[in-house]
Amino acid sequence: MANLVLGAMLNLNLNRNLERISDLTNQQIDLVSRRSWWFTSITFMIACLLVTCLTMVSAIAPSIAALPTKSAIKDPRVILRNALPIDSEVLRDVQRILEQMPRQANLKRWSNLKRDIETISQTLSQNQAQLIAEVSSDRQGLVTEHLASLATAIVPLQEAIGVKDRNSVKALSEKALDYVGLVESDFIQAFPFEVPAQYAQLPQLKGRALVEISTEKGNATITVDGYNAPVNAGQFVDLVQKGFYDGLTFTRADENYYLQTGDPDGAADGYIDPKTKKYRTVPIEVRLPDQKVPTYGKTFEEQGLSGTLPVLPFAAFGTVAMAHPNDDANAGSSQFFIYLFESELTPAGLNLLDGNYTVFGYVTDGKETLDKLRLGDKILSARVISGAENLIK
Repeated sequence: MANLVLGAMLNLNLNRNLERISDLTNQQIDLVSRRSWWFTSITFMIACLLVTCLTMVSAIAPSIAALPTKSAIKDPRVILRNALPIDSEVLRDVQRILEQMPRQANLKRWSNLKRDIETISQTLSQNQAQLIAEVSSDRQGLVTEHLASLATAIVPLQEAIGVKDRNSVKALSEKALDYVGLVESDFIQAFPFEVPAQYAQLPQLKGRALVEISTEKGNATITVDGYNAPVNAGQFVDLVQKGFYDGLTFTRADENYYLQTGDPDGAADGYIDPKTKKYRTVPIEVRLPDQKVPTYGKTFEEQGLSGTLPVLPFAAFGTVAMAHPNDDANAGSSQFFIYLFESELTPAGLNLLDGNYTVFGYVTDGKETLDKLRLGDKILSARVISGAENLIK
């Protein structure tokens, strides 16, 4: 009997143990199931997130692809050399090689630099006679002189490269490039186009001029480019010669963006021609790289050319452009502004200024003065220091 009771009790305990084991097993299975469900859910969420990210990347990819494949040229001297209306491949090749040398030196690519400087020397030596023969007889003396100066300037540059003097390459290559620019200018034998008849009565700068602006904070020199904006450049240089800007203040300014001046005292917003007693205006005038003549009368936005890079872009600190009313791009007169903004976020061709305002020059000396100028500062004087003979009235 005791054995039966003991057996019954053992069976009962066994059954209870089995039930407990079963319960524990079921709980573990439920826990595993719950963990599996969470794992599946998290995995699914991660997959959705990845798909979303890929979709967003795909969506913005066209915008990224639309950005320039290389950085905008920000050196006004390079922009101005590229804007000269010449077709000499020899000079352009020498120019490009010299322009790349400071960067090559910073990267310590000395073998490339040695090869490049030898290429320049050989190119100039082999093509000197041809280069001289390509210009008119009255300019051959100038070309000969400038080529000789260029050859002389290359010697210390070659020496600096030979001893790997990285600190000297930039200044020496820029000095050589100054002579390249002079030779390239010698190649321009005649002004390359005629201004449209409706604007032919306005002053025109058929070439380039240097204008020095003296202010209370220092001086700045503007290289005025009539090759690409002859009417706007002519208007500016003509007013400089008349003393129009002497004593005027900077009436609009943002120290991180622009300086604007040229608003005379009185009710008029621009220049009143004393002969005609009329307000003299100039049209918007912007040249595309594949065109010989600038476009007149319409902005790039009006022509559906937004995002197109003009020959003279808003890419350099110190870009000089004609101001005009917001509602009339052809009502510019005497007010101009100096662009002070540099940003990789709005490179040339992708900002709201290119093609919608006329650039007619760049500050090529005295950039430190621009940093000091503020609203209300005065122009003491503005004068043409070279190129006055290129102004046609």
